[in-house]
Amino acid sequence: MTGNFILDWVIQAISLFNVILLTWLGLTVLLNAERRTGGILLAGGGLLMGGAFFISHSAILGHDPDVVTAGQNFWWYVGWAPVIALPFAWYLVMQWYTGFWESRRSATGEGRKLYQRQHFWFYGTLSTGFLLFVLLFIARLLPSLTQIEQLRHATSFSSQSLPIIVLIYPIYALLCMSLSLDALIRPGPSRRWMGELARARARPWLITASVLLLVVSLLVGWAMMWIVINLESGIFTARTITAIGVFDLSIAGLIGLSVVIIGQAVVSYEIFTARTLPRKGLFQHWRRTLILAVGYSLLVSWSLVIHLRLIYSLLLTTLLITVFFAMLAWRSYAERERFIANLRPFLAGNKVYSRILDSNNTNDSIDISASFQALCRDILETGKAYLLPLGEMAQLAGPAILFPKGSITPAAVPNLTAGFHSPHVPGLPLDPKEHDGFIWAISLWSERGLVGGLLLGEKETGGLYSQEEIETARAVGERLIDLKASTELARRLAMLERRHLTQGQVVDQQTRRILHDEILPLVHTALLNLINNNLPVEEEVNLLVRVHKQVSDLLRTMAATTSPDVIRFGLFGALKRVVEQDLAGSFDQVDWQIDCAVEDQLKSLPSLEAEVLFYAAREVIRNSARYGRPAEGLPLELVIRVEPGEILRIIIEDNGSGVRENQTELEMKIEGGSGQGLDLHSTLLAVIGGSLSFENEPGLYTRVCLSLPLSGIE
Repeated sequence: MTGNFILDWVIQAISLFNVILLTWLGLTVLLNAERRTGGILLAGGGLLMGGAFFISHSAILGHDPDVVTAGQNFWWYVGWAPVIALPFAWYLVMQWYTGFWESRRSATGEGRKLYQRQHFWFYGTLSTGFLLFVLLFIARLLPSLTQIEQLRHATSFSSQSLPIIVLIYPIYALLCMSLSLDALIRPGPSRRWMGELARARARPWLITASVLLLVVSLLVGWAMMWIVINLESGIFTARTITAIGVFDLSIAGLIGLSVVIIGQAVVSYEIFTARTLPRKGLFQHWRRTLILAVGYSLLVSWSLVIHLRLIYSLLLTTLLITVFFAMLAWRSYAERERFIANLRPFLAGNKVYSRILDSNNTNDSIDISASFQALCRDILETGKAYLLPLGEMAQLAGPAILFPKGSITPAAVPNLTAGFHSPHVPGLPLDPKEHDGFIWAISLWSERGLVGGLLLGEKETGGLYSQEEIETARAVGERLIDLKASTELARRLAMLERRHLTQGQVVDQQTRRILHDEILPLVHTALLNLINNNLPVEEEVNLLVRVHKQVSDLLRTMAATTSPDVIRFGLFGALKRVVEQDLAGSFDQVDWQIDCAVEDQLKSLPSLEAEVLFYAAREVIRNSARYGRPAEGLPLELVIRVEPGEILRIIIEDNGSGVRENQTELEMKIEGGSGQGLDLHSTLLAVIGGSLSFENEPGLYTRVCLSLPLSGIE
């Protein structure tokens, strides 16, 4: 201690502050790492080593400066071990983070630049650090505090050992920090997913921390040389001790500032945990740890400097910890209430049951835009977002949803779907200049594959999306698309069933009317004439022929329950008969790209699935024949091909006029078509586990894909 109350209080407070932060960061890195690799163990161990140094520093500061004990000598030697190791540990961590070892194994000359540039210096600094350990702990060139206290009272001092250490250590520390800066400014390759993006985000923080540590190295070298010069000249007064205290305060303060910067990078960018996205909860814990470290270090250091009795110091720390945990509980409950409030729009009823059974609701499906707006506004706090149904869900989930309402639809969305390969990849970073201001593309999946995509713009706060926010956005997006698709499917089925019941009632009443008003009177008349022999035989035969014709017409108007063509000729045989007989002359060229083995295999397809596929394909072919002929008089060509596999895909494509830009894909209003046919067949396909997808380029082609998984069909 220097004897100056303010100076001693601040030095002790900063030392305790660094102890708390470094220990917390080291344990957090080790316990929260996704994979505990060698680099992560080194980073966590280095932070804990820094905490150990400040433990020894605080222990030495807490002793009486006029009495040197064995305990002080112990902490003196313990503290010098991390002093030697920490510069090289920081350099080693930066080498690992910037890809030094990956650069060594790189097959290209460009990738090996970092290793080629620094491998000589790496081994040089390693050798220098080892030399310092040998000089200090094996050759015992480091004097103890007892010896230094004796030297304070001597008129002069001369030692050959300290100048060597004073000369080597600053050069060693400067090399470690300078090489760390070089590696950060010109890093090597990264094999980690999105590693370049993570480095770019964290690089300013790490460079700032390295610059601060470089300044610390210069101050340490300056302080060591200044102390040795004063010892050799015999000048060791109270002013000298105060100057040493100022050096100590400056060095500890700069280290504390660098620790805060490193901690901010750890919790904001997960730089040492091998995670790409930060976690919001980790940032909140870091903020609380900062508050605890500031309050605890100020209070405890004050009690130590004024030599408060031990019982009072214990009571103060007990009270502080109790208040801190009370505040922590209060904030936890407040965050829970806020979470429940944000969750309420997703738990509120959407009147799904009433919408499905409402006979008057024939066109309006469930509205998920309110929930999506709440997600973007209250949870993600994003400036813009775009929810796009994809795959087999697209026909049922309806059009895309934008936040805020009225935003312009992004132009480059179709190109993003090629990057969605696996549900294990949380998302893709985007260049906002190339994607209309969107910076994240999140893939949405279900058990049956890709169902949608979610694009996110910059946060309104200007911060980064946390891992929890990305996972929440993904889960909510998948749920909204699933809810919209399943509700729409149920609504369509209910509508079809109501239509079927209505048609059944109409047919039944029509049958009764025809039988009662037309057929039975004729039969009755024929019977009377036969009994009375009033009419010639020819007229009686004509009367019976009229009865037979009306019965035949009645039977023909009743819906058939099976498709004889599909049963007799198979799926593609029946489709060929439709093209060659019913639609003869509608197409100038028809190309059937179907393997004979696949065609024979699909003849064993169950009748229900075969009929649904047949009627859907027939509707597509009829639409193409009716509305697809090009306006320029060009020949209309039809291509029907099959892609076999676990999922059967029947692709029907023509070179017709296509769908105009102001027409929806779902309705397929192709030159006056209502689209109700494909709407019906996409619903029936969904019932048997299939899907209908539509691609269109006006004036070039129209492509419809019918998909049906074959694994679950028996």
